Amino acid sequence: MLYLHCTQKLLNRLKPEVVEVGSSTTKLGSWYATVLPWKRQIAMLVNERTLLPVLLPLAPATSLATRLPEALAEILAAHGVSHSFIESEVSQMQVVKYARTQNRSVVGIMTQFAYLAQGYRGDDKMTDLIELSLKLAHTPCSPLYKGPVFPDRALKELTSDE
Repeated sequence: MLYLHCTQKLLNRLKPEVVEVGSSTTKLGSWYATVLPWKRQIAMLVNERTLLPVLLPLAPATSLATRLPEALAEILAAHGVSHSFIESEVSQMQVVKYARTQNRSVVGIMTQFAYLAQGYRGDDKMTDLIELSLKLAHTPCSPLYKGPVFPDRALKELTSDE
């Protein structure tokens, strides 16, 4: 089971049943999500444990939870994560519960990633969301300063024993 902590803006779009927070059963843990209001709206998800960003098209918004495991699998594969870890993670993500955001630090990182993603898109309007997710994953993040510093390194550290 996965807990997806959504910003109010995203909750207004999805209109899901919002539950009290519990513990995610995935190794990566809970995810935070928001909307990037670009011409083609994008859902930006950030892992609470590693701060790994995942970008995917928001539309159709009602199927976001069912499309998330496949999008995550693509990002994890692009980071060189083992196939067994990816399979384990995806299988645990079949049940998604929606919750409100709680960790202000992760919300702050999402705000920073949104700003950086807009800048990285620049004039050429970079549209490859995997490439953009990978680029954001190599951004130093202050909550990780006592450890791996970068989300991609935090992911590698977490999955290295897999």
